[in-house]
Amino acid sequence: MSDESAPQNDEIAVPEGEAAPATTRNRAEEGPFDESEANPVRPYIDLGGIKILPREGLNLRLEVEEQSKRIVAVGLDYAESTLQVQPFAAPRSSGLWDETRDQIRDQVRQQGGRVEEREGPLGPELLAEVPVVAGGGSAEKRLARFIGVDGPRWFLRGVVGGRATSDPEAAERIEDLFRSIVVVRGGAPMPPRDLIPLKMPQTPGAA
Repeated sequence: MSDESAPQNDEIAVPEGEAAPATTRNRAEEGPFDESEANPVRPYIDLGGIKILPREGLNLRLEVEEQSKRIVAVGLDYAESTLQVQPFAAPRSSGLWDETRDQIRDQVRQQGGRVEEREGPLGPELLAEVPVVAGGGSAEKRLARFIGVDGPRWFLRGVVGGRATSDPEAAERIEDLFRSIVVVRGGAPMPPRDLIPLKMPQTPGAA
């Protein structure tokens, strides 16, 4: 049911005490960064459409589509949390995050989950209780945060799981990780909403 007259169905209990975010942000200074804004001497891991800055305790996974064998997302395990990121091409004149939030909200509700929008440190985000099938076929629900930032001709989406969905300290570390990502849009024409191609890294830590 997508009846907006019943907002109580979308209320999700999370711990209080998180600091109120600033109402204005400077993405070019705080991140995520465009390739033109990144420090060229930092030892990024080059994954094609994005670059990741190594840090202690960070594990990286590439998520591959079975049929096409193409890399469709990058999974980052950090601070007892998970962060899945995907870079997309976006129109020059407008971003994609407003529209994408509506789509995610509809998908979660169709799956029988609950979702609410809130203002987070990175701007508007969604906190969702998503149904998943556990071992033995039993159903359970997990918290997930959907975050996103619009950049110049690109959009970076993140899905946060684990401690960072409810623990402020873990959340701050995951948000810092997301902000440190560099998006490499490239100059080739791409339809809006197309995934910016990702690739296997070369030698991690190489300049």
